[in-house]
Amino acid sequence: MLLRTRLSILAAGVVACCATATAVLPAQAFAAPAAVTAAPDVQAPVARAGAESPAAPLAAPQIPALIGERLMGRSATEVATDGPARPDKSAAAKPSSSPGVAASAQACGPADFAGRDGVDLVMSIMRQTPECIRSLYDSGSADPSIFRQSRMLAVAAAFKEAAADYTGDDVTGVQQLAIYLQVGYFIQSHHPEEAGPYTGKLTTAVRAGLDAFFAGPRSRDVSAGNGPVLKDVVWLTDSANVQAGYLGVYKRILDGYDNSYNTVPTMVGAVNSVLQYPLWRGNANPDFVRAVAADPGLAHSLADFAIKHKDLIGGPNEVLDTNAGNDLARMAGSGPAVEPKVKPLVRKVLDSAPLLTPAAPLYVNTAVQAAYYNPGQCSYYDICNLPAKLASVVLPHRLVCDNRTLQAQALSAEELATACASLRKQDAFFHGIVKDDGPVPNQYAKTVTFGIFANRADYVTYSWAIFGNDTDNGGETLMDATDPDNQAVTVMYQKSWNNMDPARVWNLNHEYTHYLDGIYDMKGNFKAQTSVPDIWWIEGIAEYTSYTYRAVTDVDAMNQAAKHTYKLSTIFQNTYDNSDTTRVYPWGYLAVRYMLEKHPADVRAMLQRFRVGDYPGGYAVYNGLGTSYDADFDTWLTACAAGACYAAGPTALFDTSVNGATVSVKERAVQTGPGRIVSWHWTFGDGTSSDERNPSHTYAAAGSYTVALTAKDDTGRIATTPTTVTVTAQPVSTES
Repeated sequence: MLLRTRLSILAAGVVACCATATAVLPAQAFAAPAAVTAAPDVQAPVARAGAESPAAPLAAPQIPALIGERLMGRSATEVATDGPARPDKSAAAKPSSSPGVAASAQACGPADFAGRDGVDLVMSIMRQTPECIRSLYDSGSADPSIFRQSRMLAVAAAFKEAAADYTGDDVTGVQQLAIYLQVGYFIQSHHPEEAGPYTGKLTTAVRAGLDAFFAGPRSRDVSAGNGPVLKDVVWLTDSANVQAGYLGVYKRILDGYDNSYNTVPTMVGAVNSVLQYPLWRGNANPDFVRAVAADPGLAHSLADFAIKHKDLIGGPNEVLDTNAGNDLARMAGSGPAVEPKVKPLVRKVLDSAPLLTPAAPLYVNTAVQAAYYNPGQCSYYDICNLPAKLASVVLPHRLVCDNRTLQAQALSAEELATACASLRKQDAFFHGIVKDDGPVPNQYAKTVTFGIFANRADYVTYSWAIFGNDTDNGGETLMDATDPDNQAVTVMYQKSWNNMDPARVWNLNHEYTHYLDGIYDMKGNFKAQTSVPDIWWIEGIAEYTSYTYRAVTDVDAMNQAAKHTYKLSTIFQNTYDNSDTTRVYPWGYLAVRYMLEKHPADVRAMLQRFRVGDYPGGYAVYNGLGTSYDADFDTWLTACAAGACYAAGPTALFDTSVNGATVSVKERAVQTGPGRIVSWHWTFGDGTSSDERNPSHTYAAAGSYTVALTAKDDTGRIATTPTTVTVTAQPVSTES
């Protein structure tokens, strides 16, 4: 599967991009039983993704249930492991500002704990910061012996002592002790021979510490100090696989949550720790399942939490609500003793969150996990063949455009026809650029489905559950042309300000180029295609084709050309791992444009090798050039940035300045060739607009907004350029 996205002013990638609901369903009406099954034990087709802001990682497309598991806030590493969970690096604790023992932290690494036992080991741990101990998830395998049971027992005893005197913060180092125990369980599960066996003696010792902690009144504090400690101690219940003994604690934390917690981010993290770890992973522990079957009160708390806190959806803490639905749905599928007690609660949650309403993320997450973990009840939940049913509701508008099927959320018949016409004409334009001799032999994927959402929010809510794509991007194309049973899919969304893409579908032509490139230029699957550093071509040809076909100036690329940041020989080595979005997309565009304009014979020689699957041979064509073109490329960049690479007609350029809640804009649009710019239209990302040439606008609320300028010349040609501005709540006074 191929997966690509556009970053540029936002983000671009190899095949990808861009979702507004128009109706509210009174209930879900799904039919056609087709249970979701576990993924087969085969290598998944590889996907490539681009991001809205961060660099696009190389990823394999996954079934929606596994994507949903990642969306709980956990890293891909911990999703894949069968042992105790490990953290997402982004979730690492901030350096401690407590005046306790961690203030005198020493060097940190496995070697700093090797050879230490008893009190010496304990004091060494407590002197460190939480993030130091957490780093042992990565480095602990260098010396698993530091987590042998004898050492873990000493740490567990110290944890119990510190927990009994818990003061509501990490002043005594209790958090570091809890983290060390977490890491020990993780390392022992992955290196059992080196770390040695763990017995029930350790379990008893850890439980004694947990019991002491949760019995203490300060463990109930709603405070910035308690939040991170509570999070890690809750996490330890999961690492030690003793979830069955703490149902009451989990229930207490969930029932105690209210919106006042939202002002204390560390407490939000503690609540989500319950949802992320023990309540998700506990369903694989028979003791936990038996405990829930005996007392389903925790399931009721989950359902109540999900329904009561739907107001979180759309905000920064939405994950709390959707995770409650995830956990409940998985719990219903944990066994026949639990299912009859929990499945009515799952249905209650689904019924409370109709599609095409603000509560839809709760429905989608809950339904995906119910379909995967409790497939035998799909008719009861009304979610059989869930992806198709979601598509029928969310993407109701359909047009077959030759070998392309367009499924759209909000495109009118006229807009669908516009998109279809653009794609049809692009075929000949693309072939004129790459000068192919027809499809690569033995490549499949001769049809492609377009999933077009009305805006980014709906793309994030629905697309992953329908198409199996990641959503931390501007869109994706997923295809494996070597698989006759694979259906190529490209997923994207509209942008309200976007007048430059057909029907305002962001990256329509960029993503379609990726599909065409995979059929006519690049033999094999994506793994083969990216076996050499050729991202400059994969992303660059998509950018170049899209901009040139639409006769639009790539403003990002022009800005980068003026900076002369990279040599051509450097861009030739681009991979998704070694390049950020700027290097991948604007610089990929520049490299491809330069090579097509100045050295087309080299491009043809490269593509001749790519088309037969000889990627080392294709790489040798441009890698063998070394630095021979670097000087000429640098000269070309100067001319390009000065206007030689501008599209005929207007190019919308402008500057912004922000003063509190007010943004002032000053246009500096450029006309290339005959004509002159006669009008300027601004949109400010909050539903307002202006036709003044250089307006100012004051926002009602703080935040980040997309400001876009559309410049129009006297022949009717237009160009639109966006940028993001961040404003504060009140204008800053300029009075002295």
